[in-house]
Amino acid sequence: MVDQRQVMNFRVRAQQLDRAEGALGNTAVLDIGVQDTGPDGGRWALAVRGVDVAAMSADDLILLWTVRGAPHLYRRADVGEVAAAVEPFSDADAGRRIYDAAKPLKAAGIGILAALDELAAHMRAIVTEPTVKGEVSRRLAEVMPAPYLRFCRPCDATHLYEMPFRLAAVRAGLELQLDTSPPVLQRTAQFNKAAAPEDRFDLIRAYLRLLGPATPKHVADYLDAPVKDVKTRWPEDVIEVVVGGEVRSLLAADEEALESADARATRLLGPYDLFLQAKDRATLVPGAAHAKELWPVLGRPGAVLVDGELVGTWRPRKSGKTFKVAVQPWQALSATTRNDIIEQAERLAAYRSVPLADVEFA
Repeated sequence: MVDQRQVMNFRVRAQQLDRAEGALGNTAVLDIGVQDTGPDGGRWALAVRGVDVAAMSADDLILLWTVRGAPHLYRRADVGEVAAAVEPFSDADAGRRIYDAAKPLKAAGIGILAALDELAAHMRAIVTEPTVKGEVSRRLAEVMPAPYLRFCRPCDATHLYEMPFRLAAVRAGLELQLDTSPPVLQRTAQFNKAAAPEDRFDLIRAYLRLLGPATPKHVADYLDAPVKDVKTRWPEDVIEVVVGGEVRSLLAADEEALESADARATRLLGPYDLFLQAKDRATLVPGAAHAKELWPVLGRPGAVLVDGELVGTWRPRKSGKTFKVAVQPWQALSATTRNDIIEQAERLAAYRSVPLADVEFA
């Protein structure tokens, strides 16, 4: 039997949210990828794990469309392993990951993996120099047959379906230029996909290591993959534990860490931080009202993490040169905790290169 507090402490420790400093090479979340969505995205996630992002070289990280088609940061040196790790497990899995784009391809008798390979070949031929996404899409629409295309009413134009476009980019050896909007694609130098990923890049093992204990459905939901494919590839070196009456798996090597983890840290997590991406949301936030506040349909806030517990949400408030952090606590906060949150807000302001005007506690 494992209680909720043990699980939370284990994840804080596994994801290194309690460390004061660390290097990219030993930052564990980069093995599974750090989602880079919004101003407090990937690099803020590294900063709250002790990485000195201001000292990083522009070539240290690479930005790729991978899990769920979202942009994720990785170590540039790992790109070959990452490309192998994010491959769909099967044709059925690939069809699941591209959503409604699978239907016309199947109707035309085109295999989904074959379609991604075909699309990737054309994308690589087009992107011989840094190219804006819209231009790549326009040129693809001129050469791809009808099953790959859809009519976009807002644009009054015919485009590629979005998810095949994103998932084919890594297969084509293409990356996203950092800090570009609209996105700019470019070829990855010396791209060479590994035949198979090392264990630490394997997405199922990485999920268990960083977001465990978990079930195959948790992992499948995280990847947008069929549960059947995840179960087929489930690691053998796992132990079973019971969390809230549910049987889950944990890598056997992490059993001691689960039993002994004790997290002591205050952090302002970005809206798409890996810690908040776990698919057992009731473990992260037992209260339904608080869960609804943390994961709304639109406009997610960040989360306040204190000693292994999520205790509220936060939002940035920026107007001109004024930057504030608005905190919505879910419980009474001690003076010490408030001071720790203010310290983290100052850290966020420094990361954004703006002075902090105030921290407002609702």
